[in-house]
Amino acid sequence: MILGIGTDLANIERIARTLERFGDRFRNRVFTPVEQAKAERRRDVVGTYAKRWAAKEACSKALGTGLRMGIAWRDMAVSNLETGQPVMEVTGWAAERLAEMTPPGHAAIIHVTLTDDHPWAQAFVVIEARPIAGPAA
Repeated sequence: MILGIGTDLANIERIARTLERFGDRFRNRVFTPVEQAKAERRRDVVGTYAKRWAAKEACSKALGTGLRMGIAWRDMAVSNLETGQPVMEVTGWAAERLAEMTPPGHAAIIHVTLTDDHPWAQAFVVIEARPIAGPAA
């Protein structure tokens, strides 16, 4: 069952201006060390940050709160599987909110997809609850 969906569209040029103006202060407030390392290794550094910004916004919407009620930017983090597929991990209040949303007997799975076409970066997040398989009867 679907617990929540969220999407966000971020302007890459706006993120570039924010990075230029605030630098590490912005990076450290919004992005985890893993996200920063990933972005700084990429050819399109700013686009990578913009996609992750959009993913955090989309995740907060899928959690049903937006960026309020105690969710911190770094409570939501995008990493990648070896295949390159992005995955969203939540900690802190975001993890608490996810646990509250998840029905008993279910596991929550956060699906995320990212794309960009300059000057836009977009993310789409779907939170799914899957039944936890019990012992065979």
